[in-house]
Amino acid sequence: MIGWAMWLAAGGWWSAWLERLDAWLIAPLRYPLLARSMEAAVIVGVVSGVVGTFVVVRGMAFFGDALAHAILPGVAFAYQRAEGKTDGLFWGGLVAGVLSALGIGWLTRHERVREDTAIGVVFAAMFALGIAMISRVNNYAGDLSHILFGQILGVSPADLRLIAGFGAAVLVVVALFFKEFMIISFDLALARTLRLPVELFRLLLLVLIAVTIVVSLQTVGIALMVALLVTPAATASLVTHRLLPMMGVSAFLGAAASVIGFYISFHQDIATGPAIVLTATAFFLATFGVQQVRSMWAGWRGVSSATVEAATRTE
Repeated sequence: MIGWAMWLAAGGWWSAWLERLDAWLIAPLRYPLLARSMEAAVIVGVVSGVVGTFVVVRGMAFFGDALAHAILPGVAFAYQRAEGKTDGLFWGGLVAGVLSALGIGWLTRHERVREDTAIGVVFAAMFALGIAMISRVNNYAGDLSHILFGQILGVSPADLRLIAGFGAAVLVVVALFFKEFMIISFDLALARTLRLPVELFRLLLLVLIAVTIVVSLQTVGIALMVALLVTPAATASLVTHRLLPMMGVSAFLGAAASVIGFYISFHQDIATGPAIVLTATAFFLATFGVQQVRSMWAGWRGVSSATVEAATRTE
């Protein structure tokens, strides 16, 4: 009798747990719009994690932030041409991002202008131009606010196809030229010795960063894009210093942050972009904290061992 009662209690607990799991994880995905949003978030997390690895190892965080803001004129132009519709914003942002990346690359060619100076000039000019163009649109604040902060719940089937297509193209290019990108990122002297077209691959990498930013635009927006590029890769750099494993860890963390942030946004009724970025930041802080504790523990053990060894020698 007792065994039967325990079996019933266990069965009831298991049923309640399954119902809760269904309500938290499965139910949101039954809506096509939310399922598309989840797919877009995962794609963006993976692509940003992969490309963000190069951003971190090359110290290009400022470039990523500037380029995210430099796409604003293209977005504003597409918005004006479409008479208030948002369907063509991707293409406007893509053109502006690629042109800005190539412009920065041209200005810094042969180090005629310092990279941070060129980035500052292009970033300020393009962002100001975008604001000027947006200010001429009636009721622009409400219509274009999602450009700054993302609107992942507005992903249409066409948007998802664009995100998936361009995201896949970025990953394919990275896979094809991984060795070349690695060499120019760590050893320019070796790249020149091997007679690699350094300038060509540098510009190609800048364009890939621009495409990644535009792909991620609808997910986290302009204001938070640099966090998705940098934070997962920075977390991965604490785990490993080898480029390929770092890239894999970064892609995994980007996807995980996107998924967890999506669910937090859905259940806590907060904006999705900030939820994804805060989740990625939590991963970074947790990893950094573990690293610090391990370092302190290793240091303490080292001091203790040295003290014991010194005492033994004295005896």
